[in-house]
Amino acid sequence: MERSDYIFGIRPILEAIEAGKSIDKILMKRELSGELSKELLLKAKEYDILVQKVPNEKLNRITMKNHQGVIAIVCPVRYYDLQNIIASLYEEGKTPLGIMLDGVTDARNFGAIARSAECAGADFIIIPERGSASVTSDSVRASAGALFHIPVCRVKDLPKAIIELHDNGYKVVGASEKSHQNYTDIDYKVPVVIVMGAEDNGLSSEVLRKCDELGAIPILGKVGSLNVSVACGVMLYEAVRQRL
Repeated sequence: MERSDYIFGIRPILEAIEAGKSIDKILMKRELSGELSKELLLKAKEYDILVQKVPNEKLNRITMKNHQGVIAIVCPVRYYDLQNIIASLYEEGKTPLGIMLDGVTDARNFGAIARSAECAGADFIIIPERGSASVTSDSVRASAGALFHIPVCRVKDLPKAIIELHDNGYKVVGASEKSHQNYTDIDYKVPVVIVMGAEDNGLSSEVLRKCDELGAIPILGKVGSLNVSVACGVMLYEAVRQRL
């Protein structure tokens, strides 16, 4: 990650939050105490910013400057509220197409998925607050700038987000090599969100249970699976093919 992605020190981070800077998360030394650190924790809670308690060694690996036990990672773009996105798309008369990422942690894969999603005309990407790649300079570069053009919604809980999507008339389609249904047999002409899981473990059990349908991409070679960004592109463009 580039140095410009970071803000060091409690007071500069407080000022950045007050100034409306989009903070991805705050790394705070585990043993940190004092009135200013309490003020920062309260401010982070007020603005719904994730705070991770980490060993001081991790902070020192990022910088040897006087970080005062706190480093903020700045997000290059702002995250969107899922409910607002859902409402605005319906107001525009669209048949929404979205992507949800469950356990995709590699920034390059995330960026490549965002690039495919933007090219395919997808309306948004949903990622979880924890255990996921986020919008950083690395993922923006991998997306060829697409992350500046497609809204990213970061949610606390993916299963709850799926319930919210269901309540708003969305079909949720999971990509799973264990499915007996070919991905092309699924109807993508309705409001739909395609869920991609981690390359090693696939979709988490909770997310898997909440999907309306599961689709498998045929694998005809000796390698057992596609890269997640490639698989996402395949499913996205099946949706494009059907809608065209």
